[in-house]
Amino acid sequence: MFTEAQLYSPVTTGADGDVTVHLSDEHPGVHDADYRARRNAIAALALGYRTGEPVPRIEYTAEEQEVWRIVSAELARKRAKYACAEVIEAANRLGLPADRIPQLDEVSAKLVPLTGFRYVPAAGLVPLREFFGSFADRVFHSTQYIRHHSAPLYTPEPDAVHEILGHANQLASPRFAALYETVGAAVARITTDTALKFLADVFWFSMEFGVLREHGEIRCYGAGLLSSYGEIEEFREAELRPLNIREMGTRVYDITHYQPVLYCAESIGEIEDVVGAFFESMTDDTVAELTAPA
Repeated sequence: MFTEAQLYSPVTTGADGDVTVHLSDEHPGVHDADYRARRNAIAALALGYRTGEPVPRIEYTAEEQEVWRIVSAELARKRAKYACAEVIEAANRLGLPADRIPQLDEVSAKLVPLTGFRYVPAAGLVPLREFFGSFADRVFHSTQYIRHHSAPLYTPEPDAVHEILGHANQLASPRFAALYETVGAAVARITTDTALKFLADVFWFSMEFGVLREHGEIRCYGAGLLSSYGEIEEFREAELRPLNIREMGTRVYDITHYQPVLYCAESIGEIEDVVGAFFESMTDDTVAELTAPA
């Protein structure tokens, strides 16, 4: 299992069919029986989903809606201050509601006319080959649960805030959506776990934690930064390096802390020319060459 799996709470199905989400001992909701039952119920709906069926709709509680309102308002302010123009314009076109949690079919209805991407539900971790491979069909697997109300501006795992306010606002850009599609096409060409891990790590340092220079300032475009109340304030303190595919695909990083090293593009055009071109041409052999000992 790749390191990124630690970001998700494992989901299991018992012999009796009961679905359980296993929260870590440090999770804010681990001692809240109601929250744990809620997570189990939402995960069960996702596990029951089949392609072609209507996406299950969640009847969110008033408490969950309040978490969304708090986080959405805070991230909107930070997006305006720290995000690149491409993301800000895409978010404005998408027009996600700030006063309530959008259902996944609502997100799809807004995204499809813009870039063709649609959302399907995920109970938790989706295997990386399936997750990234679905981008070729412009499909994004998204969780539907919301972080615990005791810590609305923090989550130890990706939730609907990350999947929607982070990724959907990014996917509303035709240029970024096209990059996602090249990732999906690459997955169809590669066969080794080494190549898949390399692809995931380049994606991490670009579409999740990518930054660029814009009008003399460092701005973010990565979904992980766009959806992090804390890290979006701190990313400019990181060591900024130029785009380097070999480094991005092999760098060891800690997913539980703010990233101390980020890879900074000079423009979206450079992201397309360097990261996009790599995804368009990568094979098992090119990754083997990039990861071979010097």
